[in-house]
Amino acid sequence: MLYIWISLYNSIQKTISNEEIALISYVIFFFLIIIVVFVLFFIMFQKRKNQLLLDKIKQQKEFEEELAKTQQEIQEETLKHVGRELHDNVGQMLVLATMQMKSAVKVVGEEVKSKVANASQYLKESLDEVRALSKSLNSDVIFNLGFDATVKNEIERLNKSGLIQANLTINGDNVEFENHKDEIILFRILQEFTSNTLKYAEAEHLNVEINYHKEFLNIEVEDDGNGFDLATAEQGSGMTNMKKRAELINADFQLNTQPENGTKLNLKYPYRTL
Repeated sequence: MLYIWISLYNSIQKTISNEEIALISYVIFFFLIIIVVFVLFFIMFQKRKNQLLLDKIKQQKEFEEELAKTQQEIQEETLKHVGRELHDNVGQMLVLATMQMKSAVKVVGEEVKSKVANASQYLKESLDEVRALSKSLNSDVIFNLGFDATVKNEIERLNKSGLIQANLTINGDNVEFENHKDEIILFRILQEFTSNTLKYAEAEHLNVEINYHKEFLNIEVEDDGNGFDLATAEQGSGMTNMKKRAELINADFQLNTQPENGTKLNLKYPYRTL
């Protein structure tokens, strides 16, 4: 009889243990489900958050690019207008003045003839400068001349100014730009650099090197001027304009400078199609 009661007790004890184990298993499984659901929800939430952030960044970038393009178009139209005015109006007035001075040389006395001749020569040089400047400002002329010829025209204009000694080197076979607007942007970057050199660098020499490669165009511009500390320098409109323009055409923009050690610009432009 005692044996029977002991067996019954062990059976009940065993049954209780199995039920507890099952209950614990159910609880663990339930918590695992909750954890998995929470993790999945967190991942989806974070993914959605990141996507919204990326969309916002993309929209901001597109807005800035569109704004930069609009500003570029406005600037080009303004420069084109100024270039035409220089060529048509100022240029014509200088032509007339030069012709009148040449006529005056024939009738004035010997004592003032040399002075009048010098004045006539200065007018002729001014006319050449105005014509060269009008070419560099008018984007239609740049399209017709081509990139290399436009840069050569700018280098000649700088040398004629007497403010700096400029040198141009072109290496490799010329590649015709399929997207001609990029020619204008690259040229404007060069103009901005040379303008800053003349304004601030107090440089004596400016070297421009154009290297045509199969996949990209590499442009290096270097002056021997004062230079500056790039880390502490204010990001003025000139530097900002150069960077923004480079971004528009997906060109790699690198500006290196040190105080008393000149400034060097390196542009790497991957050829683009329309």
